[in-house]
Amino acid sequence: MNVRVFITTISAERFLEVDRPFPPVKISTNLNVVGVEKKGGELLEVPFVFAINYVPAVAQINIKGKARVTGDKKELDKIYNSYKEKKPPPPMVIQSISNVVFVESVVISRTVGIPPPIPLPHIPPMERKKRPEPSYRA
Repeated sequence: MNVRVFITTISAERFLEVDRPFPPVKISTNLNVVGVEKKGGELLEVPFVFAINYVPAVAQINIKGKARVTGDKKELDKIYNSYKEKKPPPPMVIQSISNVVFVESVVISRTVGIPPPIPLPHIPPMERKKRPEPSYRA
């Protein structure tokens, strides 16, 4: 199975003035697969919408596009029938779309001057190791 991802629409907006620093923000991402369409015997088209929202509302990014899935007819029929039964697309399709839109959204966020939608690692504060109390016993 081969998945090619095409972006058709990009929208990004910064709501804060450029000279104002960003407050601490919570960033949420949402990838919606809009459908699965047959385009011949060996091609499926999977339209998607990817949205990034910031809380408080300081910016937003929206990316729309289509993934084209090619491969064995049986595999494609299975994906299409699963979609008709309201099941999610296979992880390979979702992962392919996610990889492309996340990379693109990082570039867009830099261009617009907003925090990138990548989770920063949480590093717990270091604990100080207690040294043993000196003993003055003889």
